[in-house]
This record gives sequence, C-alpha cells and structure tokens, in this order.
Amino acid sequence: MGRIQLKQVKKAFGDVVVIPPLDLEIEDGEFVVFVGPSGCGKSTLLRLIAGLEDTTAGTIEIDGQDATGLPPAKRRLAMVFQSYALYPHMTVRKNIAFPMRMAKMSLQEQNSRIEAAAKALNLTDYLDRRPGQLSGGQRQRVAIGRAIVREPAAFLFDEPLSNLDAALRVGMRMEISELHKKLDTTMIYVTHDQVEAMTMADKIVVLQAGVIEQVGSPLELYRTPRNKFVAGFIGSPKMNLIEGPEAAKHNAATIGIRPEHLTVSPESGDWKGIVGVSEHLGSDTFFHVAVDGFAETVTVRAGGDVDLHYGDAIYLTPDHELIHRFDEKGLRIP
Repeated sequence: MGRIQLKQVKKAFGDVVVIPPLDLEIEDGEFVVFVGPSGCGKSTLLRLIAGLEDTTAGTIEIDGQDATGLPPAKRRLAMVFQSYALYPHMTVRKNIAFPMRMAKMSLQEQNSRIEAAAKALNLTDYLDRRPGQLSGGQRQRVAIGRAIVREPAAFLFDEPLSNLDAALRVGMRMEISELHKKLDTTMIYVTHDQVEAMTMADKIVVLQAGVIEQVGSPLELYRTPRNKFVAGFIGSPKMNLIEGPEAAKHNAATIGIRPEHLTVSPESGDWKGIVGVSEHLGSDTFFHVAVDGFAETVTVRAGGDVDLHYGDAIYLTPDHELIHRFDEKGLRIP
C-alpha cells in the first residue's frame, strides 16, 4: 500500500511562506510527477512527504495513518536523490545491501532481495564491481536498487536524471517507467523537465510559487490547461500565447494555440508573417515566425521536409477548434 494524503500542508521558513496550505491525494500505485520551474517548491514538497523537512501546519497521511510527526525512517518511504550517494569503496552488492544491514536483516533475506533488485534493474553482472567502474546510468540504477530492497510503501525521486547526458536520460526514463509497471508501487517524481513529466506520469502536479496550479493526467493538462501558466509550461515547444486585437476577436484577453495546430501556406491564411530562425530536428522542423501585429513570434511545428527558409513570407492558419481562450486573470474560458 502507498496512498498518501496531504491535508492543508504548509511550509514556512520564519515569516516566509514557501508552500501555502495545500491539499493533494496520491493513490496507491500511481506514478505522480511534481513539475514546475526552479524555486516553485516541488523538492520542498517532496521533502515534507519524506520527513526531511518539518511541516509548519497540516497533516500528511500514509495509508490512512498520520505520519506528520514521524521521522523519515518510520514512514516506509524510500528516496532516490539527484546525487547517487554511493559508497565508492563498496561493491554494488554491498551498496544495495547497506540499508538492510542497518536494519539487521538476515543474510539470506538480504541476498534474496539483492538478487531480485539486480534482476529488475539489469545489474546482475555488475554486483561485484565498485561505483567507479560503472557508467552514470548504472550508478543511478544502483541507487534505485538500494531503495527497492527496502520494499517501501512509496518511492520518492528528486530529479534523479539531471546528472545524466541526454541519451542516458531518455533510456533511464524508460527504465524507471518499466520498473513502476513491474513493482506496481507508488512513485512520486520531481523534475523541472515537462517532457519527463508528460512521458512518465499517470498524474502530473504543476506547481508555481508553492501553489498547485493544476492536477491531472498528461493529456488533460495538454488539452485543457486550467490557466495561462499551465498552458505555457506543458507542451514542447510551448503553446503560443497571443494578446491584443486577435485575442479580442475570440472574446478573450489571451488566446493560445499550440505549434502543431497551425497550418502553413505560401499563398493565403489568417495571419501573415515572415519566417525567422528554424530548428531542423529531422522528423520535425520548428519555425519561429514574426506575424504582422503580434508582439511575440509564433512557433510553428511542421514536418521535417518543409521547404521554408529565413525571410520567406508565409501565412498561418490556426485550427479554430483547438484555440484556447483565457480571461484577464489568465484563467481558462470554457
């Protein structure tokens, strides 16, 4: 079991409130991602759940029991940090075994859990190596293995992939997602990378300045962002947000259109513009277009073989059924 409930949880450092009172429910077995810009409070919130920070007010329940005042060791949670924090003089086997040795578990049980964790993480062939003989991705898997053998109610990941290069990040994303399916255990994952959030999560919690802006599945946040902040944060490239007369035509203070929901024509369309910088990614090309009368450039996502060049005059037409409307406060207009 790994159901976690936060009820009016607040965190303040002196007079500075970093997390105003909030409520959140994480169901047993869910993969929940906390996402938001640097300084939004996502790591602080994770540390409150783990017991590494004291809660200023409110309660944290784990499987229906009040865990607010419990020390980290009593919460049945396992945390994986950005830093691998492995002992360099110990083998992989001994690193994974360390929490079980501290708990005075029998050698037979230790070995059984080590073998199971190593198999799940493809580390069986590396158990007798030391961390210095491993790649960054392998070291991160060892850190995860050390958490697995504790058989926790939930795993807490604090930006675990940020030390890895781009190729390893993609691979480790898949491995952690696959591990979640195998273990069927609650996982809470903190990242500033919305691509990680979109590809891994059952449920995303978008935070800004300690406030939960929206909670929902990746597609819910993509299709129906609650406000301009979520609209501009979720999606890659981000949604185009347009103000001024064009928004007023749609009875809104701001309209939003995603780059993939714009069509390009050299002859006619709703908005006339000039092609600026292009980003060619093979399967896709992103064009940044200066549109007549718009304060900001508009990003367009097109196929990789589109023949457009810097300085070309083009026309853009948004899919009118996929235009998002926001009011003066930045809230979604139904």
